[in-house]
Amino acid sequence: MDIYRVKPGAHVDLRQYDPADKSAFEGDKSAGEKAVEKLNRRLEILQELLFAEGKHKVLIVLQAMDTGGKDGVIRHVFDGVNPQGVKVASFKTPTPEELTHDYLWRIHKHTPGRGEMVIFNRSHYEDVLVVRVHNLVPPEVWRRRYAHINDFERMLTEEGTTILKFFLHISKDEQKARLQARLDEPEKRWKFNVGDLGERALWDDYMGAYETVLSETSSAWAPWYIVPSNRKWYRDLVISEVLVKTLEDFAMRYPQPGENLDEVVIE
Repeated sequence: MDIYRVKPGAHVDLRQYDPADKSAFEGDKSAGEKAVEKLNRRLEILQELLFAEGKHKVLIVLQAMDTGGKDGVIRHVFDGVNPQGVKVASFKTPTPEELTHDYLWRIHKHTPGRGEMVIFNRSHYEDVLVVRVHNLVPPEVWRRRYAHINDFERMLTEEGTTILKFFLHISKDEQKARLQARLDEPEKRWKFNVGDLGERALWDDYMGAYETVLSETSSAWAPWYIVPSNRKWYRDLVISEVLVKTLEDFAMRYPQPGENLDEVVIE
């Protein structure tokens, strides 16, 4: 899945990335879904081992346009993992207390501890995306934040956190279809927000903002993956493959008991 990893220093033009691509898997949807199920089972074992060993910290960042599939990834890719060791942090509009601090203050306290896996459903990148597109701060403010974010992520990795960042790349037509489905299907209407249409009108502005993010902040220590996400099963497959490979590379082991248990008899 390294074909989707953004190399440090690369200039990203999202028009060159096909959101319907599935070139890293030869099978059809049915085969892909079975592959995801197999990866789910492997991820369950690795996540339990991560928690038991208590040495590594894993941070997963999910960013996407509305309907891009962040919630779907959390439901399907992490289906079956132990919630004791996996947490989800969602970042909405900053609270009054959060606004009295620097923009990374509310982020840092949600980063993982040893043995934990934390998923950011949106993240600190909102402060160079929404903030930029809606002109909430002057350009000279959001422009310097790329360097802040790179330094912040470098510090986390140097302190033992592995960071994986996924941009769920969908087409504008696919977003239209998903928004329409929310209107047409009664069980999905609760997801529809008229305000999403205002954000959709700013599609080109968001694409420009994402291109800068992907170009400026994909580093050797905290890489971005541009995940083709028009096909939900393929999106889940790509992310699952990257996660399983990353955890397997830790070469983790279950901890040994602190005393000899061979002679223990339970009456």
